[in-house]
Amino acid sequence: PMAFIGGVFALVITDQTLTVASMVGFVSLGGIAVRNGILLVTHYFHLMEAEGEAFSPEMVLRGSLERLAPVLMTALTAGIALIPLVVGGNKPGLEILYPVATVILGGLVTSTFCEFFIHPGLFWKFSGKDAERLVRSECSDEELLLAASQQNS
Repeated sequence: PMAFIGGVFALVITDQTLTVASMVGFVSLGGIAVRNGILLVTHYFHLMEAEGEAFSPEMVLRGSLERLAPVLMTALTAGIALIPLVVGGNKPGLEILYPVATVILGGLVTSTFCEFFIHPGLFWKFSGKDAERLVRSECSDEELLLAASQQNS
């Protein structure tokens, strides 16, 4: 949701309206933001499952710091690529690209900020018991294959 707020804010700042092109930007932005969130939470589970980390503020901090560089590089690369389109404004030939770039750039700023300052805290506050229970109850792929093969015999 914060990514979409950033996209709307960027449209308001640049005095644009909601168009089909800007909606395409929102769809793209949603994909980027959701992917980053999934990768962060998956990394938390990896730390608990594969590395034996206990669910703690230190684990959440470690997981967030380890994912910081990849997410920042993705956001910076996309943002730098979009800056010429946003700075170029609504010039001839950019009628479709300008709103798309504006939405994505505005949303990248807010979603990247939230990814590292808000989401880890929310994960720590509201997901602790569920995360630990999920890690304890997960079976390995080999166990699932063994159970499936025994059931089919």
